[in-house]
Amino acid sequence: MAKRPASKRETETEGSVATKSKPKLKRPPMYRVIILNDDFTPMDFVVAVLQSVFDKDKAEATEIMLQVHRTGVGVCGVYPFEIAETKAAQVIDMAQRSMHPLQCRVEKV
Repeated sequence: MAKRPASKRETETEGSVATKSKPKLKRPPMYRVIILNDDFTPMDFVVAVLQSVFDKDKAEATEIMLQVHRTGVGVCGVYPFEIAETKAAQVIDMAQRSMHPLQCRVEKV
């Protein structure tokens, strides 16, 4: 009996194991969300923003607010860029709706 020729597919996989190299995943760059001090926004409003937007408990929110008051800036959290930008926008939106000049910025870690 004549041996039938191997198909192209059989030839490619015959005698070897196909392996796929896994791509190395890099962590996304991280960004700090920072609240800036001003002389007009009430401290209790800043605490409420930290609790609402950044899910801080009252003690941690108060600590960050006091840091903003004493040093002029306070780090609210560190996130990937899109999340940091969204949280900063939420802070500014809440401040504007409440007629407060509170400012927030995002900076790369």
